[in-house]
Amino acid sequence: MHDDHAALDIVQDAMMRLAEKYGARPVDELPMLFQRILQNAIRDYFRRHKVRALWTTLLSSFSFNKEGDEQDPLETLEVESDSNYFENPANQLDRAQTLAVIEEAVGKLPARQREAFMLRYWEDMDVAETAAAMGCSEGSVKTHCSRAVHTLAAALKNKGVKL
Repeated sequence: MHDDHAALDIVQDAMMRLAEKYGARPVDELPMLFQRILQNAIRDYFRRHKVRALWTTLLSSFSFNKEGDEQDPLETLEVESDSNYFENPANQLDRAQTLAVIEEAVGKLPARQREAFMLRYWEDMDVAETAAAMGCSEGSVKTHCSRAVHTLAAALKNKGVKL
């Protein structure tokens, strides 16, 4: 991990979870529990980092594949795990403001679109997992996600966000 502050935050959060949920357990069980909690916290951090980077770079652009069908860029592009490591403070502020606008726009989505979008792109579930979690078909998940991405792109464009 390149960010010492984030690493310390992750360790602190893992310790707090261990104390809150497993404080009554025998002392000899705590090291293994802490290791598992810490591993999950690290995975969660990188998952959120990846999704946030994707949001700020992809939402306003849509592309078409060779057959002329519309593609969802959130499903096709990858972001490097340390893509903003050496970012300057002005860019960090701009990114934070953009994320605030995105979060506001996501909050205004219809419930099913928001649910599908968050499960697919925040929780990093595939279409089948999302369909099972939502209790609907895979086609419905794709429709909800597509509509959510289009709505978010339009909302960001209206707010003057250029990605």
